[in-house]
Amino acid sequence: MSDPAIQDRAAGAIMGAFIGDALGLGPHWYYDLAVLRRDYGDWITTYADPKAGRYHSDLKAGQLSQSGIILQFMLRSLVERGGYDEADFCRRMDEEIFTLLNGMPVNGPGGYTQQSIRDAWRKRVQQNLPWGQTGGLADTTEAVARALALAVRYAFQPQELAAAISSNTRLTQIDDTVVTLTVAYGAVLGLLVQGHKLNRSLSGKLMRLARAGKLPFHSMAHTDLQPPQADFPCESGYFVSPDALLTPSYVAAAAMDPDIRIEPAWKVSIVYGMTCAIYHQLPAAYHLTARFPDDFESAVLHAVNGGGENQARAMLTGALVGAQVGLSGIPRRFLDGLDEAETLQRLAMDLASKVGASTAASLGGVQAT
Repeated sequence: MSDPAIQDRAAGAIMGAFIGDALGLGPHWYYDLAVLRRDYGDWITTYADPKAGRYHSDLKAGQLSQSGIILQFMLRSLVERGGYDEADFCRRMDEEIFTLLNGMPVNGPGGYTQQSIRDAWRKRVQQNLPWGQTGGLADTTEAVARALALAVRYAFQPQELAAAISSNTRLTQIDDTVVTLTVAYGAVLGLLVQGHKLNRSLSGKLMRLARAGKLPFHSMAHTDLQPPQADFPCESGYFVSPDALLTPSYVAAAAMDPDIRIEPAWKVSIVYGMTCAIYHQLPAAYHLTARFPDDFESAVLHAVNGGGENQARAMLTGALVGAQVGLSGIPRRFLDGLDEAETLQRLAMDLASKVGASTAASLGGVQAT
C-alpha cells in the first residue's frame, strides 16, 4: 500500500494534467495574442468553450482534447493490467481511436488529431504495418502527454520508467531527440512524485541515477571538468547525452534568479517558444513549475494565457505542479468544472494506489530535500 502523501502527489500529477488539458481546450492555438485577448479577455481564469470555427469547436468547456482522452486510455490500461502492457495499450488505440479517424487533422475524438497520431494511423490502418513500425518524425508532445502516466506509475522504478516511456514513445515518434526529452520529463515527474522539488538541485539527483545505471543517459562528459583520456563508445540503449536531464535545473535556476525575470510569467511562451515542438514546451513547463512550486492555479493559468500551444504547456505544467502540491493542493473549482471529474479522479487514485516507496532504496528512490 502506498504512503498517503505519495498517493496524493501521484493523483495530483494525473489530475493536474487533465485540468491543464481541459483549460487549454477553448483558447487553444492562438498565436496572435491580441486575438486571444479579444476572444477571452485579458486573463483566462477557468474552462472556456471553443469559439465557432476554431479548434475543438464541437466541444464544451471542461472537456478533454484527444491528448487527454489518450491519457485516460493509458490510465485504464495501467490500472486494469497492473502495469505497462504495450499490447493492451496498442489494442485500445486500434479500437478506440484509430477506428474514429480519417487521416485529417480536424477530426476524431477531441476534435483534433495531432500529426504523430495521424502518421501512426496511416501506417497502421492504411499500410497495415504492425505496431513498432508506426513511429514518425513529429517533434511534438503527444507521447509525453500520455507517457506522464507511466512516469507516475514507475516513479520509484527509474529503469522501468525509462524503458516503458521510451518504448511507448517510439510507437508514434522515433526521433531520438524527442524520445530523449520525453524520457527526461518522465524522470523529472517521477522525482516530483517521490517528494522532490523542481529546483537547482534536481538535475544533480537525475545525474546520480544516470551514473548508477538507473537512467539510460551517458554521463561521462560530465563526471569532471578534465579532458577525456579515452573515447568511450556509446552503449546500446543509452541516450548519447545527459543534457536533457540538466535542462530542468538550468531553467529552475533562471526562474529563481532575482536578476532574471519574465514578467508576467505567461511570457515564458514568448521566451521559450509558442509552437508545438517539445523543445519549446518543456522549458516553459519547467520554468512555471519552478516559479510556482506551491501555487497550482498560477502555474496552469500562466501556461494557458501564454497562447500558442497552450494546451500542451498547461497539461505538462499541470502534471509537474500537481505532483508538487498533490491532489489536496489543487483548488476545488478546477475539479468541479472538469467534465467527468469523478471518473478521472477515481482512475487517478487507482493508479496512485500502485505507486509506493517500499522499494525506493533498491529501485532508485533518492532522499527528498
